[in-house]
Amino acid sequence: MIGLALRLAVAGGREALVRLVVIAAAVAIGTGLLLTTVAGVHATNAQLGRYAAMYPQETAGGAADPLLWSTRYDYFHGTQILRVDVAATGPAAPTPVGVPRPPGPGEYYASPALRKLLATTPADQLADRYPGRDVGIIGPAALTSPDALLILVGGTPDQVGALAGVREVTRVDGNEAPLPETAIDLILGVVAGGLLFPVLIFIGTATRLGAARREQRFAAMRLVGATPRQISVVAAGEATLAAAVGAAVGFALFLAFRPQLAGIPFTGMPYFPDDLALGVPDVLLVALGVPAGAAVAARVALRRVRISPLGVTRRVTPRPPRAYRLIPLVLGFAGLGLALLYRPGTADGQTALFLPALLLIMIGLIAGGPWLTMVGARAMAARASRPAALIAARRLADNPAAGFRAVSGVMLALFVTTVAVGIMGTIAAERGPAPRGSLEAGRLSFYLGDDAPVPATLLADLAAVPGVRDPVVVRENPVRGGDHEPGVIACADIPPAYGRCAPGAVVAEVAPDLVPWLESASADRVWSPSTVDPAALARLPVESVAVDADGPTSVERARTVIEAAFPAYVVAPNVPGDFESDFANTMRGWQRLADVVVVASLVLAGCSLAVGVAAGLSERKRPFSLLRLSGAPVRLLRRVVALESVVPMLTVAAVAVAMGLVAAHLFLRAQMHYDLRLPGLGFAAVVAVGLLGCLAVIAATLPLLERVTGPQTARSE
Repeated sequence: MIGLALRLAVAGGREALVRLVVIAAAVAIGTGLLLTTVAGVHATNAQLGRYAAMYPQETAGGAADPLLWSTRYDYFHGTQILRVDVAATGPAAPTPVGVPRPPGPGEYYASPALRKLLATTPADQLADRYPGRDVGIIGPAALTSPDALLILVGGTPDQVGALAGVREVTRVDGNEAPLPETAIDLILGVVAGGLLFPVLIFIGTATRLGAARREQRFAAMRLVGATPRQISVVAAGEATLAAAVGAAVGFALFLAFRPQLAGIPFTGMPYFPDDLALGVPDVLLVALGVPAGAAVAARVALRRVRISPLGVTRRVTPRPPRAYRLIPLVLGFAGLGLALLYRPGTADGQTALFLPALLLIMIGLIAGGPWLTMVGARAMAARASRPAALIAARRLADNPAAGFRAVSGVMLALFVTTVAVGIMGTIAAERGPAPRGSLEAGRLSFYLGDDAPVPATLLADLAAVPGVRDPVVVRENPVRGGDHEPGVIACADIPPAYGRCAPGAVVAEVAPDLVPWLESASADRVWSPSTVDPAALARLPVESVAVDADGPTSVERARTVIEAAFPAYVVAPNVPGDFESDFANTMRGWQRLADVVVVASLVLAGCSLAVGVAAGLSERKRPFSLLRLSGAPVRLLRRVVALESVVPMLTVAAVAVAMGLVAAHLFLRAQMHYDLRLPGLGFAAVVAVGLLGCLAVIAATLPLLERVTGPQTARSE
């Protein structure tokens, strides 16, 4: 029977070959996305493990000599540079990951990306911050990505021991990542669900292509003596062949595009290609599970033939779907609602709560779709005033599962789109955009802390940098609390671009960088007067240094001068955009991930819609042919087909968007205590374009109607 099944699959005419190709293509896409998701989880966990290598935990006791370790952050054109200062206290001190030995005083190791940057950038903008000898490259074992900017600087125990946040490290392995990998698994799990559900729908729709013809063929085989088991073997053999071919193509696509996939900064930074790896269990699970799943789907799709040989011809109106199909949807929202009352304190607990809840909502949308379609069809039938609307409404009401099947991918795509856009847009709005022109304005400031001594020549050195204007120092305000600003400065020293004093004031209270928090520089700002005696101002400790530069080059030169003057800095000199750029890079990574999910789900939904409408035309060509013979014009039949697709699509679209907004709000409230910010015109445009694309797909299938419903079809069926 297996041989017969393979022969029927490849020798059943053009229709069989088209079905085989469509199923194989659907499985190939699904396999490729599944492999990418699994490999992405492995790559992200590897990325977090390397991140942890730069944050070793301080351990008490141990036979090894401690390695003094201090982690600091620097910036260059809005990109973060991770600086690690180390000092070995003895010959048995542990060696940092990625280098052959700890760097000694006056030595440093740098990542490949940073070494390239040091070689191509003028020294007064970057290299002068790290005086010493370059002794080698930091290996990939310590780098989160190929683009990571990391420098490992050696010093004496006295030098490193005086730095803030120094730790005594006796082991550098087995550290926990600062970011919980289960939180990343939660996000990737939702992404996987958002991608794989449309893929499964596409595969199921493609498997049913030509189902009516195959049902009749298998029923004929039953009438001549074939057993239900033999029919099941034939049906499963056809589906397994297509799925096996598709799975092989999916593996080939993944391997071919793995370097390009690794370069996409889904988490804000690209992966190493080797990190997108698959274990033997992963390969076996996908290679064996995908064809097995296709075989099960084929058995389910042709279950009527296994009941009796006449199960195909004795067709009756199926039982209408019941409201209990909405139970998974209710349970999913209940899970998100539970998180409002009880949010697990661990990342594992959050994953166990949020991921099943979101997946239950997706399952509930698919399971409850036929019931929603039936409700919409009955409402349309009650208001139908034309023959096309009445025929379409009655057909949908009689078999809503068939009508929903074609648009189920659209429903899920719109739900995923709404959730992704709602969550990303709200996070970006709550965190706030970077101050206007933050990276370009050249407003550099440096907070000293701990009353660090200020070199007497610092202001003169900064003023000598081309493009730097008005370097000033802000001193500590002896009056603390209340509405008082934390710093004071002589009114005559305030640069014009940052405001002025109130009339009659000599000393003003100002922000450390001359700009209030989350605001922009303004020449019209009036600072509050201070009670500090102008004569005593020079004796107050310096709190911060601020300069105004005319561009990124001048900013980096001034930053280099300040870091050379304060080599033990805690927070590097920065412009406001430096901090916002870190968040913006991460958000851009997650936004790319959301864009991939949105685009892929909409494309798959369009493919499922096209195959579903074509399959529906193929299954109903005899009834349509009889209608044409009875005098119904083709344009009437086209309206029927269009309404049978458009009405369920618009119904489920409204439900999907509403459910997506509710799910996004509950997730944001439970996870981040944010209220959902309703998406703007951009989201409306995406939904409108997606629905217009679906309408175009439906319109593209209508010309098939006249060709497949001719008189010859009625005679031959």
